[in-house]
Amino acid sequence: MVDRDGRPLADAIRAGFGGELLEPDDAGYDRARVVWNAVADRRPAVIARCRGVADVLHALAVAREFGVEVAVRGGGHDVAGNGVSEGGVVLDLSPMKGVRVDPVRRVARAQAGLTWAELDRETQAFGLATTGGQCSGTGVAGVTLGGGMGWLMRKHGLTVDNLLSVDVVTPDGRLLTASEHDNSELFWGLRGGGGNFGVATEFEFRLHPVREVTAGLLVHPGDRLADVLAFYRDYAATEPDSVTSTVIALTAPVMAGLPESLHGKPAVAIGVCHSGPPEDAEQALRPLREFGPPAADLIAQMPYTTLQSMFDGMPAGDYGYRQSIRSGYLTELTDDAIAALVHHAGTAVSPLCLVELLHLEGAVARVPEDGTAFPGRDARFFCMFQSTWSDPADTAHTAWTRAAWNAFAHFTDGRTHPNFLDADEPAHRVTDAYGPPKTARLAALKRRYDPTNFLHLNKNIRP
Repeated sequence: MVDRDGRPLADAIRAGFGGELLEPDDAGYDRARVVWNAVADRRPAVIARCRGVADVLHALAVAREFGVEVAVRGGGHDVAGNGVSEGGVVLDLSPMKGVRVDPVRRVARAQAGLTWAELDRETQAFGLATTGGQCSGTGVAGVTLGGGMGWLMRKHGLTVDNLLSVDVVTPDGRLLTASEHDNSELFWGLRGGGGNFGVATEFEFRLHPVREVTAGLLVHPGDRLADVLAFYRDYAATEPDSVTSTVIALTAPVMAGLPESLHGKPAVAIGVCHSGPPEDAEQALRPLREFGPPAADLIAQMPYTTLQSMFDGMPAGDYGYRQSIRSGYLTELTDDAIAALVHHAGTAVSPLCLVELLHLEGAVARVPEDGTAFPGRDARFFCMFQSTWSDPADTAHTAWTRAAWNAFAHFTDGRTHPNFLDADEPAHRVTDAYGPPKTARLAALKRRYDPTNFLHLNKNIRP
C-alpha cells in the first residue's frame, strides 16, 4: 500500500514527523508495543512516538489517507488493550510529558503522555493534587477521558469533575480546545466518553491542597468477608466525604506488617484514604479500625504519592500479566449480594483473582447525572471481578471472571465505569455502561466529529 506519491506507510509518516518511528524490525519495537494487558499481543505496522501536536496531526492525517486502523496510546493501561493495533498505526503519546503547574491559580496543564506518578510529582512540589488513578503507572489521558475514580474522589470529585479544558485533534485534522465555554458539548462528551471524538493532547486540571494523607490497609482473614461487607455497607452510609475506601477480597501477599499466618491465605483488605486534616482522621477512621479488630492495621500518615503507589508492582496492576475484568454499579448492597460476593470470591481459581467493592457517593454524586458523559453518579458502589495470570494457554482465569460475573450481574443496575469494559464483552455493553439517553447523546457527538468511526479502538460509540 502506497500513498499518492508512491510512498509506503512508514515513509509517508516519516516525511514531516519529528518523533521516533518504529517498524517491526527496529530495536525498541517490541518494547513499545507492549501494553498493560498482555492478552493484547498485537503487532502494529508502525508505532509513531509523537513529540507534540504537530506529530499527532501529521501521523493521523497519513493514517487516514492510507485507511489503516489507528490506536492511541497514553499510558497503555486499558484492560481492552486499545492502545495497540494489529497491522495499523499506533499514535504513541507517551513522549509527550510536558507539565506546567500554576500554584497561585491551583491549575495544572498536562500533556497526554504523562502517567499519574509523573503528574503527581510536579503538583506535589507545591502541595497540590487532583483526583487520579489508584495505580501510579496508569496514564493521565485514559483515566481522565473515562471519568477518573481515585483516592480523592469523594472529597474532590472524579478526575473529570476537576477537568477545566482539553486540547483535542479531531479525525479531520483540526485542533480544538473544549471547555465549558468553548465547544461545550464536545467537552461534555470528553468527560467520560473516552477517545471516541479525537486524540486528546493536553489537559487543564483544577488542583487542591493535598500533601499528607492518613491512609493504608486494614486486613482481615478471608473467612470474615461476609462480616466485613455487612459492616462496610453500614459504615458507607455515614462515611465522611474526606474518606475514600474500598474492600478487596484477595490472597494476602508476603509484605511487611502482615502476620505470617495470613501470607498466601484468603484475606479481605479495606483500603482507605483520609484526605482531610490529620487531626480529624482519628475520628473519621475509628469505626473502620475498631471493627474486628483487623489482623493488621497498616494505616499511617504518609505522603500522597506514597498512597498513589501503594498497589504498584502487584500483579493486578503491573505490566506483563494477562488480565480479565468484569464490573458494574450497585445501587444497594443487599444481604443476597453479599452472600454472592462471598461465594464467588471463594471459587477463585488462583491467588491472583480478586473481588473489589468501592464506595462512591460523596462529591461524585453531587454532580448531576447529565452533567458529564460519565455514567453512574447515583450508584452507591462500584464492583469489579479481576483475574490475573501469565500462561497464554490458561483459560481458567477468564472462565472464572466471566462465569462468576454472569452469575452476579443481576445485582447490578446494568451500567459500569466504561474504562473497565474488557475486549471480550459484547458490543451492547457500551450502551449498557452509559445507558440509552447518554449513548444517544454521545452518538450524536460521534456523528459530528467522527462520522466514519475512524477512531474505533476505544469503548466505541457508533455514529
